[in-house]
Amino acid sequence: MTDPTIFRPGVVAPAEGSASGVPAVVAIDGPAGSGKSSVSKATAVRLGYGFLDTGAAYRALAWHALEHGSDTSDATAVLEVFGDFDYAISLDPADRWVRVGGTDVTAAIREPRVTDAVSGVARVPAVRQAVNDLFRRLVASSGLRGVVVEGRDITTVVYPDAPVRILLTAAPEVRAARRSAELTSQDAAAVAAALHKRDAADSTVVDFLTAAPGVQVVDSTHLDFEQTVDAVLNVVDSTMGARDGR
Repeated sequence: MTDPTIFRPGVVAPAEGSASGVPAVVAIDGPAGSGKSSVSKATAVRLGYGFLDTGAAYRALAWHALEHGSDTSDATAVLEVFGDFDYAISLDPADRWVRVGGTDVTAAIREPRVTDAVSGVARVPAVRQAVNDLFRRLVASSGLRGVVVEGRDITTVVYPDAPVRILLTAAPEVRAARRSAELTSQDAAAVAAALHKRDAADSTVVDFLTAAPGVQVVDSTHLDFEQTVDAVLNVVDSTMGARDGR
């Protein structure tokens, strides 16, 4: 995998692809707890593609704001700390890391305090526009033949013309149970409440429960992890024949 782009607000990097062409994009949307990250990572591995967790950028910015003691519900305060937000992320699914400046925040951005703050920073329009531009630059300059990009509004705003666009979803109670199983140190009821709160907050910014025209739905309510990955790969196969060995 190539080195990642380092993002600094106000610095515009070339938005051009590698010499071999622009990477193919598999865009995956979905609500919290739908398995977007783990399924997308496994899909990228199976395809031999890179993997971009877009939510990590908002989490990293929320961490950055909290480290500065900023109020993440205050758009002006968020924009102030955004000015010195130096962000880098690996696109290698086998070696995932996230950095802010010289600090590795891969684990820190998954802390509950960051999860509670992330919706606040993600609601700032100027932040979303700048970060969306970052995602496109990261993919275009990656030198990879393809990248699985997952997050919110990826299929509608960031990559509305991606050759493969998927909405990965599941019933709310199933999403809550899965998230609770991941976070074994937290009470199941608290996890379900946090997931519901996150869905409610994020739904004011993007519609992540309704598939846009041309977006294919993969409902994993009654599927296990491997079945869900296979279902996503089947969509890739049927759409662009990109699965390795086919």
